[in-house]
Amino acid sequence: MKAVILAAGYGTRLQRDIENDTTGNFKHLGGIAKPLLPVGSCALISHWVQALTETGCVDTVYVVTNDLYFEAFQQWAQEFPNVKIINDGTRRNEDRLGAVACLQLTVKLCAVDDHLLVIGGDTLFKEDFSLRKFTERFFEVQNKDKESNLVLSYQCKDEETSKYGILELDEDLKVQRMKEKPLLSETSSRNACPCFYLFSRTTLPLLDMFLNEKKNAPIEERDAPGTFLSWLILRRPVYVHRISGRFDVGNLASYIECDKYFKDQLHNPTVYLV
Repeated sequence: MKAVILAAGYGTRLQRDIENDTTGNFKHLGGIAKPLLPVGSCALISHWVQALTETGCVDTVYVVTNDLYFEAFQQWAQEFPNVKIINDGTRRNEDRLGAVACLQLTVKLCAVDDHLLVIGGDTLFKEDFSLRKFTERFFEVQNKDKESNLVLSYQCKDEETSKYGILELDEDLKVQRMKEKPLLSETSSRNACPCFYLFSRTTLPLLDMFLNEKKNAPIEERDAPGTFLSWLILRRPVYVHRISGRFDVGNLASYIECDKYFKDQLHNPTVYLV
């Protein structure tokens, strides 16, 4: 398998929070891409690459970033021989390609013809998550249907349904539909879906179809990877693997919470994510 880490965002909310922080305690984080932020003992993205390398579940990790942060990622990747950095060519948030187009860029530029693990570059999980268990579950659903895909899900709070993509499942944990940021009254499901997907190799050609359909749509309909997932559910089998929760580094408060967990509460750093 291959893996791609989506790291082409500009972190505008986080950078704004850092600039407005009156304590000055986080000034040193200004201008750093979110995946390269220090979380615990290493950069956020390093937790993923170390675990992917340790499990051997993928042979290559692609990191797609923008031109503004390209050199910083190139420098970071020097210690990881299995990592390749891809530049999407943009330098401003207003010019971003969107996550789905970055995924397509990776598949085309690197001629990816393999199962593809897609990881949001600003996301980490609690200690119950295991790459080995996740990939085992993927091959279980592949045995049912070679076009099957696997995503993660965790139970969000009632008041959080309007923040996330919410999955509605059948008794086999197969996704029936995805509702994007629904009101509490619009669904009984609390299955939130983070950006962590394992797409079958047969799914990858559908990226072209999706983007062609959305070519005249606003960037918002092509940016969040969940927009492709929602579209895909109607065309391919998608199953769920459940976890307890995640860290989503979107602003300064969520970064502080994540960093504190990794410094004070992580029990087994050497096997984290493995």
